[in-house]
Formats: sequence, structure tokens, C-alpha cells
Amino acid sequence: MASKTNIKILRIILTIGIVAVLLVFLWQLAPFMKDLSTKEGQIAFKEEIQSMGFTGLLMLFGLQILQILLVVLPGEPFEVLAGMCYGAWGGALFITISVFITTTIIFFTVRKLGRKYLYNFFHKEKVDKVMKSKLFKNPRNLELVLCILFFLPVSPKDLFVYIGGLLPIKPIRFILISTFVRFPSVITSTMVGANISNGNWTTSLLIYGVTFIIALICIYLVSLKDKNKEIINIMK
Repeated sequence: MASKTNIKILRIILTIGIVAVLLVFLWQLAPFMKDLSTKEGQIAFKEEIQSMGFTGLLMLFGLQILQILLVVLPGEPFEVLAGMCYGAWGGALFITISVFITTTIIFFTVRKLGRKYLYNFFHKEKVDKVMKSKLFKNPRNLELVLCILFFLPVSPKDLFVYIGGLLPIKPIRFILISTFVRFPSVITSTMVGANISNGNWTTSLLIYGVTFIIALICIYLVSLKDKNKEIINIMK
């Protein structure tokens, strides 16, 4: 019990730290973001990003790693920020590398420490609900189910990353699925960030609007078959 309490306290402290660093990062960029609608403002913003050099890259990388390891914040803000700083494709590459590293760490940590380790990050009821689902008991369909879960934009991907270490699947296959199947969602967010940095706010809103509609359509299509209703159920 004491160990679990200490982990919760550590998570709270680290969460405050992550939010503080993110706010400092945004505060530094804020003066350059107000003029993004002008060509001069866009140039000034990109010059400020470039002036941060490796330090800025390392800071954002650390934030992204901690976000996934601690499950304290949704990943979208970091993906948008990566797109603002490094462009749609550069930001997507940055996020993909971060996800690959953290997924590998989490997978082998959970596989070694077991289900109780997950209770430090998620409610026991939620973890048990997912683990008892018949979707994860059939190794033959497991990879297809994981592809669907990581593809859907609104699914709790961080939870499934942690669950992966308990599933009957080869490490490399799970890590590749959880890293690359979510790429459409990542590139969407980094495209939004890239358009914001270019002053294209309307385009950014349009991308999110289209993504939201596509997500609803995907969820609807998945739910049409009775055997897929369980996928929707474990996402709730």
C-alpha cells in the first residue's frame, strides 16, 4: 500500500513538472504565435524554434516520453506542438520515434512485473474489464483487434500499450503495431500543428473536423457487426 501511495505521489509531482515545463515552452513561443497570420510572424516563429536547437528538441522529447510513461495527459497536444516545431512529417517522425521507445520500455516492464503494476496507472476495474474481454483471449484474431484499437482516433491507446505486456503476442509484433498503426492519427495532429505555425487556422480546424467525422464513421462501421461490439465496449 505504501509503495502504491508513493507511486501516486511521484506521478502527481511529475505531472506538475510536465505541465510546468510545457507552459514554459509555450510561454517562450507565445510572443511569436500571435503574428502567425503574417509571413514575417511565421519566419520569426520558425527562427525561434531553430534557435532552441538540440535543447528544444530534447525538451519536447522528454515531455513526450513522460506523457506516455506516466499516462498523465492526452498525447494530442504534444503531437500538435511537434507539428508546429518540426512540420507535419518531421513532427510525425519525432512522435513515432518517441512512441517506439516508450512502447518498448512499457511492454517489457509490464511483462516482467505483471498485472498489478498496471494498477498504479489505471483503475483496477478498467484493467480487469479489458483483460477479461474475449477479444484478447484468441491469439489468432488478436493482432487484427489491436490494429483496430490503435487505428481508431478516440481509443485509449495508452491503456492498450500497457495491456500489451500481458497479451499472448510476440514483443516485436506488438511494438510495431502499436507504433505504426496509430500513424494516421499522429500525422493528422502534426498537420494541424504545421498549419498553425503557418497561420492556417482554418485549415487546422478543417483537418480536425474531417478527422472527427472519419472517427465517427469508423466507430459506426466497426459496431455494425455483433462480434465487433466488444471492441466498442472496452473503449468506454
